[in-house]
Amino acid sequence: MTRNEDRATSPLPRSYYVWLSGALTSILGDAVLYFALGWAAATHGGTVAGLVLTAINLPRVLLLIVGGTVGDRFGARRVMIAGDSVMLVGTIALAVFAHQSGPAVWLLVAAGVLVGINDAFYLPASGSMPLRLVGKESLPRALAMRQGGAQLVTFIAGPLGGFLVATGGLTGTALLNAATFTVVLVIVIAIRPIHDIPPAKGSGSFLHDALDGIAVGWKDPVLRPALIATGGVAGFLLPVIPLLLPLLARDQGWGAGRTGVVFGVQSLGLLAVSLFVMVRGTLPRPGLVATAGMLVSAAGTATFVVSSAVAIPAALLVGAGSGLFASHIGPLVLMSAPHSHLSRMQALLTLVQSVSLLAMNNVLGNLARLTTATTAVLVCAAAMTATGAAALCSRALRTTTTAAPEPQPVAQQRAGAAEGA
Repeated sequence: MTRNEDRATSPLPRSYYVWLSGALTSILGDAVLYFALGWAAATHGGTVAGLVLTAINLPRVLLLIVGGTVGDRFGARRVMIAGDSVMLVGTIALAVFAHQSGPAVWLLVAAGVLVGINDAFYLPASGSMPLRLVGKESLPRALAMRQGGAQLVTFIAGPLGGFLVATGGLTGTALLNAATFTVVLVIVIAIRPIHDIPPAKGSGSFLHDALDGIAVGWKDPVLRPALIATGGVAGFLLPVIPLLLPLLARDQGWGAGRTGVVFGVQSLGLLAVSLFVMVRGTLPRPGLVATAGMLVSAAGTATFVVSSAVAIPAALLVGAGSGLFASHIGPLVLMSAPHSHLSRMQALLTLVQSVSLLAMNNVLGNLARLTTATTAVLVCAAAMTATGAAALCSRALRTTTTAAPEPQPVAQQRAGAAEGA
């Protein structure tokens, strides 16, 4: 085993496991609260339900770059402490008002706006924490562990949210979320990142620093194609399972049971790849592997339209391809970003995903309505293939490696120095 491989598979720092436990607790609390807000909004009709979702997503999208700039200027840990404190107070207030007046429309919208604004500042800071806690060598395994854990937590959140809403209503769910924010706040205050990076020195103009984050992402030969590829995946792959697969299943008469199995198999494929990366680390050229993951997912997406008999292996391909992409593009972006722009690059990455997903959910839904679900699925497969082919054209994305150079023996170093002289 080489020294790089030994570092890549060495135990992660204890502080990362502590932070990860808090992060997954927060994800669980948020997912349960989103379910509760959606369920409460649905009692007022579809218009209010859409308004509450917009109240969450619109501030998040509009303020992400601002949030990333704040994270770089003042430090990710400080932003997370402030965000957890605000949400702790906010969820307690939500529980109090929901108990007194019920799930009023103004309360649901206000809660959605609070969640969206907090996410805009919290997500970029939180996204940079793994690098600050584990360093570059162990980053791929750390991110894979977070990705796999998030998948499991999301799987649990649906049934748990239904149970809590049925037993405690919005008030009880908000109180549980307040408890999760308390746990996370204590953890973030307690941990001290061993690879932390001092806050970046601003130029004096907040707007200039925000625009500089966008410029760095666009000009960098690795970050630019990585961000474009992420936008392609968010727009043409992420909607396939939750949006288009149910429509396709109804058109082809698969039945709810088989469709549910397909959903689960897709998650299984993603988890399998995450577990592999957790154990062995990423492959040497993450950009090339992420591109291969896109093409694998495109093949699986196209296979869905053949028949229900191949839906399960198709879902496995989609999940495995998604896992390959996510587990390799995340470390590549974090390692390629300048240390002064870590939060801003995470904000830009989240912004690209959010805008692309919001836009294409509507486009693909209408395409399926005007034509057929089969057509929409095939469009996604073709677009993913084209995006993967375009990514392959980027030499920087194909060839960049995240592996640290192997240290040379002393004698070899001296010989090289002598030759240079």
